[in-house]
Amino acid sequence: MSDRYTVISADCHAGADLLDYKPYVERRHHEAFDAWAATYVNPYADLLADTADKNWNSERRLAELEDDGIVAEVVFPNTIPPFFPSASLMAPAPTAEEFEQRWAGLRAHNRWLADFCAAAPGRRAGVFQILLNDVDEAVKEIRWAADAGLRGGLLLPGTPPGSGLPELYASTYDPIWAVCAELDVPVNHHAGSASPPLGDEPAARAVFMVETTWFSHRALWHLIFGGAFRRHPDLKLVLTEQGSGWIPGVLDMLDYYHGRLVAAATKASTAESKFGAGLAAAMGKGPSEVWRDNCFVGASFMRPHEVPLRDRIGLDKIMWGSDYPHDEGTHPYSREGLRIAYAGLPREEIAAMVGGNAARVYGFDLAYLDGIAAKVGPTVEEIAEPLGTPPADATSPVFARGGSVRVW
Repeated sequence: MSDRYTVISADCHAGADLLDYKPYVERRHHEAFDAWAATYVNPYADLLADTADKNWNSERRLAELEDDGIVAEVVFPNTIPPFFPSASLMAPAPTAEEFEQRWAGLRAHNRWLADFCAAAPGRRAGVFQILLNDVDEAVKEIRWAADAGLRGGLLLPGTPPGSGLPELYASTYDPIWAVCAELDVPVNHHAGSASPPLGDEPAARAVFMVETTWFSHRALWHLIFGGAFRRHPDLKLVLTEQGSGWIPGVLDMLDYYHGRLVAAATKASTAESKFGAGLAAAMGKGPSEVWRDNCFVGASFMRPHEVPLRDRIGLDKIMWGSDYPHDEGTHPYSREGLRIAYAGLPREEIAAMVGGNAARVYGFDLAYLDGIAAKVGPTVEEIAEPLGTPPADATSPVFARGGSVRVW
């Protein structure tokens, strides 16, 4: 047994430099791409800084991740896809032409990502993008992505209030769940894509921070109550960068409502009976059983107060992530982030949460990665040592005062 951990970050981000998307855009859209690129104003400071190339500089990423003890990564999008006015996939597309261009932009990103992952064989699982407005096109793109080797799976957009899209529990999306189950494509729902617009009032950003994870959690109960897992028992759902401490309580709540509504449906004279009508047959298993069999959590920079809940969450469900290259991520202090969360835990449990589970969900070759980790991975002895004072310049919430208090 190696004296080092094989660390796979289940939450990293990447994307092409804006103009580098052009070769991946269909030629018929090149003129429109030039016009879009000439007027696009990037709203994100980190994508304008000198360090922005962390998103697309393959050699730099490999070096910085290895320095941080990480040997492989699940790669979510980060830069703006062509033809979008903002990062949101829910941005309105008022005309059919604009909608067609948005699809062309997402396909360009996906094809760039396939090449980016191929530049580091076995070390990147790319997460590809779709739109939900056209299910047939989405299914085609899922099949293309699976053939192209994008093992990170599908990034599921949210359906926030006001989007005009059917809710995620709608049968409209069943072809998407079917093809993902057929091809063993994980369905990832990342925080940030499901929140409605909140306007420009001073409180808006704070309210967004408070609510964004809740809006992202909605995908869990939508798919459970919608019966997606009954119809497609091999479907895998991964909830990423939404924390993990909420899961036991939410599962208790969902189990409560499930049991209450199913029971009420047998009592035709009650006011609640209509709410549970047909629910048992449509859902199949209860919420906790669905979680046990089908769901996982990308527990980005897992906080110490979440760790004591690991058995209730499921040790085989938790996948640690560094959130590289975001400044709320743990780079360049991922070893310290692991220590502050996991010091004192059994070695086998740490190995599962920092790499083994992600290898299983996303299809990484763990034996291959073990060879790399034997040179760059954090040592078992190192992670076993509790962290005293966090690095003074660390920016990750895992080191935040109050967020790093372990409750046993």
